[in-house]
Amino acid sequence: MALSGCNKLDDNQTAGQKLDLAIGKTEKAAAEARVQGEQSSADVKAKTEAIFAKAGDALKNATENAESSANVFANKAINKIDDLAITTAISSELLKDAEIKFFRINVDTKDGAVVLKGTVPTDLVRERAAAIAKTFSGVQSVDNQLVIKAK
Repeated sequence: MALSGCNKLDDNQTAGQKLDLAIGKTEKAAAEARVQGEQSSADVKAKTEAIFAKAGDALKNATENAESSANVFANKAINKIDDLAITTAISSELLKDAEIKFFRINVDTKDGAVVLKGTVPTDLVRERAAAIAKTFSGVQSVDNQLVIKAK
């Protein structure tokens, strides 16, 4: 009875039987541990793959955002260069024109929109300056703000 309280098996077992029983319990415990280890390994693998997938998505998004920002910046730089080229070309052509070259005309361009400012003596000179400005590639519009002031 004292032995039953300790959950001891019948002492009538031989040493071989006790050894076989112990080996069986050990094999069972090892099998259970292996299953748990495989499950834990699979869980770790799944979590790791999920983390790498999120990191990959974050990197892809960051790359796309950087590319988009670079494209926006490049387009702005190209537009500024185009605007500068338009302004320079129009100003140069106005200085070549015999009717206009003696008048100070300020040319500004932003996103292809040209603004002409200054003072001219006649409506003919005013319209001629606008017509010259409209002839250049890249000009989207001409805002003729030239003021007519007779001498």
